Amino acid sequence: MASRYRSAALRVIRVATTSLQTVERALAILLSYSETRSEWGVTELAAEFGLSRSTAQRLLAALAEQGFLRVVPYSHRYRLGPALWRMALLWERTGGLAALAGPVLEHLAARTGRTAVFAIPDGAHVRVVAAVDGVSGPPRSHLFRGALYPAHAGAASRAYFAFLDRLERRALLDDRPFGRFSDHTPTDLTALEAEFDNTARLGYALSEGEYDARTRALGMPVRMGTRPVASVAVIEDVASHPEDDLLDHLPELEQAATKLGDALVTRARQATPARQE
Repeated sequence: MASRYRSAALRVIRVATTSLQTVERALAILLSYSETRSEWGVTELAAEFGLSRSTAQRLLAALAEQGFLRVVPYSHRYRLGPALWRMALLWERTGGLAALAGPVLEHLAARTGRTAVFAIPDGAHVRVVAAVDGVSGPPRSHLFRGALYPAHAGAASRAYFAFLDRLERRALLDDRPFGRFSDHTPTDLTALEAEFDNTARLGYALSEGEYDARTRALGMPVRMGTRPVASVAVIEDVASHPEDDLLDHLPELEQAATKLGDALVTRARQATPARQE
């Protein structure tokens, strides 16, 4: 009787282990997609992950059936599917990015005494998704969260757009009117490109009064790998800090940008090689 129970328990453990291994492999496949790896074929996926071809086919087909992947017509290769878009939207709508950035911004605001913001690209703008006021209070009366900064005005936006590929940036900005928000707002594309080049050379963006005449800001790109995906900035009221040099806070800002980039990156774990079936 005891032997029969032990055998049954071992079978349950083996099934549970196999199921967990399947889940881990499926997640590793999803996490392996990137800008340089936008699709997989069955044979190359099997070779990359040490799987049998039949196992690779089953995993890809199961992910496609649930909408996490989609099959490219004619080539029968697999690309990311609409279920991921739906989950990304749900994550953002339930405060995903804001919650992720919040602790980093709180630390940055506490260290610098300035308002700290985290912004993501939104067409030819960046949109602030999280903001934490410094000890001196907000440098303006209306909320930062949800604000849109155009590419041509302000350190928070320039800290992102300056680090894009030039052709990608020009595709977004060519033939767009550049509104003037103050006497310091650059509105000429040639001059703006020079500002972008200088920002990329320095590694940070510094602005005063370009978008709001009352504020000064220092921004840096947030990267996933080498690609800019967002920006982080500290903002202060010029009247309250007339002689201030925001560059004194560059080390804290750089540390925050690195922490945010690390938080956004999930490294794919390679699946355990499968027994060939």
